Amino acid sequence: MDWLVSLLNAAAFCSILVLNHFSAVSANAEGDALTALKNNLHDPNNVLGNWNATLANPCDWFHVTCNNEKSVTRVDLGNVNLSGQLVSQLDQLPNLQYLEVYSNNISGRIPAELGNLTNLVSLDLYLNNLNGPIPDSLKRLQKLRFLRLNNNNLSGTIPYSLTTILSLQVIDFSNNSLTGAAPSNGSFAIFTSISFAGNQLDAPVGSPPPPLPSSPPLPPSGPSPPASQDVKRATGAIASGVAVGAALLLAGPVIALLWWRRKKLQDHFFDVPAAAAEEDPNVHLEQLKRFSLHELQVATDIFSRKNFVGKGGFCKVYKGRLADGTPVAVKRLKDERTQGGELQFQTEVEMISMAVHRNVLLPRGFCMTPSERLLVYPYMSNGSVASCLRGKSSEKTDCYGYGVMLLELITGQRAVDLARLANDNDVMLLEWVKVLLKDKKLELLVDADLQGNYVNEQVEELIQVALLCTQNSPTERPKMTEVVRMLEGNGLAERWEEWREEIFSQEFINTHNADTNWIIPDSTCKIYPDELSGPR
Repeated sequence: MDWLVSLLNAAAFCSILVLNHFSAVSANAEGDALTALKNNLHDPNNVLGNWNATLANPCDWFHVTCNNEKSVTRVDLGNVNLSGQLVSQLDQLPNLQYLEVYSNNISGRIPAELGNLTNLVSLDLYLNNLNGPIPDSLKRLQKLRFLRLNNNNLSGTIPYSLTTILSLQVIDFSNNSLTGAAPSNGSFAIFTSISFAGNQLDAPVGSPPPPLPSSPPLPPSGPSPPASQDVKRATGAIASGVAVGAALLLAGPVIALLWWRRKKLQDHFFDVPAAAAEEDPNVHLEQLKRFSLHELQVATDIFSRKNFVGKGGFCKVYKGRLADGTPVAVKRLKDERTQGGELQFQTEVEMISMAVHRNVLLPRGFCMTPSERLLVYPYMSNGSVASCLRGKSSEKTDCYGYGVMLLELITGQRAVDLARLANDNDVMLLEWVKVLLKDKKLELLVDADLQGNYVNEQVEELIQVALLCTQNSPTERPKMTEVVRMLEGNGLAERWEEWREEIFSQEFINTHNADTNWIIPDSTCKIYPDELSGPR
C-alpha cells in the first residue's frame, strides 16, 4: 500500500505542475505574443531591452500601454529603427487599440491575423518595406479610424471590403505598387486622390461612365408617329425632368456635406510642407525641434477630447505621447491668419525658448503651418497653479474649517472682515478672538443678537474646541472623532490644559517678543490648514 500512496502523491504533484504551467501560459498570452514579435525583430538600439518574458504581464515594458485590467491597449514602436517581420501572434492582444510600427525597416507581409484585433482604432505601418497584398481580413476592424499603409512595397488591389468600415477617418495607401481600381464607395467616398497617389491604380470604382456623344440622334426612317405619341413623349420628358430636378434638389445638401467633410479632412489630416510656411532668417530656432503636424496628430489622437487637459485665453492644451513614448503637452494656439502671423509666431517661440529659469518650463519644439500654431512642452503631471497656491486637501483640512465655523457661529462675524479695521481690530476672526479671550472680554466675543441668552461655560468650551481645531500644526489638531467626544464633554478639559501648558512654555521661550500672544505665539498667517497630517 505504501508504494500505491507514493505513486498517487507523485501523480498529484505532476498534475499541479502541469496545471501551473498552463495557467501561467494563459495568464501571460499577451506577453508571449509580444515576445514572439521581439524575437522576430532586429533591434540595434535595444529599445525592447526590458521586454522580459518572465514577468506576469507586459504592462511595465517600454512602448507598451495597458488598461486597468492589465491588458495591452497600445504598442508604440514608431521610428525606432527596427527591422524584421510582423508576427501572426499579435492577434493574441484582444484589447489592442493602437498598433504603431511606422517609420522602421519592417519587411514581409501584413499578417492576415491582424483582422482579429477587432478593437483596433489605429493601424500605422507606413514608411516600411512591407510587401504583398493588403489582407482582406482587415474588413473586420469595424472600429478602425486610422489606416496608414503608405510608403511601402504593397502590391495587388485595394480590398473593396474595406469600404464597409464606416468608422474610417484617415486612410493612406500612397506610394506603393497597388493596381486595379481605387474604391470610392462606402466609407471611401470622403477621401481624395491624395490617399491613393503614387500607385498604378485605374479609375476609381463607382466613377461615372463617359459621356455620350453630343451629336443629335438621326431622324427615324419610317413614317412619323401620330400626334398623340408626340404628346405622350412630351409628357414623359416633362415628368423625367421634374424627377431629375427633384433628385438634384434632394441630393444637393448631401453633396455639400460630403464636400465639406472632405475639405475638413484635408485641412486636418495632411501636412503642409515646412517650406510652405514663411520663415524669418533673423529668428534662430535651431535648439527647438520642428514637429510635423502629422506627428502631433498621432501623439494626441487627432487632438481627441480624451486627451484634452485644459484651456486658457489663447490656447487649448492636450496631453500626447510621441513615437518614442515621451509624454508631452501640446498647446494648440488659436488660429492667426493675419498678415505676418507666421513671422510673429516664430519670434515669440524664440523669446519663450530664451527664458531660462528654474520655474519656467522650456518648450521641446513647435509646429507651424498656414492653419496651425502648436507648442510642444514636456508633460508635467503636477496639478494646476491653483492647487500649488492653495495646497492639497487632507484629513485635517475639515478640522481647521470646522474650528473657524464654530468661531463664526459664536461671534456672528465673518472669518475675514475688513470692517473690523475701523475699530483697530484684526481682519482675521481667529486673531481677534485670541486677543479678546486673552483679555477675558467674553461678552465682546459672543454674537450681540443673542442678547445675553447663553451659558458662559458652554461658550468657553466651544471656543476652546475651536482653538484646538485651528492649531498651527495639523498634527496637533484633534481628529473629528475626538472633536465629537469633546463636544459631548469627554476629554476637553484635559486636552485644553495640556495645550495651555505647551503655550505657556512657548511664551517663556519667546519672552523677548513683546507681541507674544499667550494663546499662540505665531501669527495665523503661518497656519497651513491643508497640510498633510496623517489619518483620522
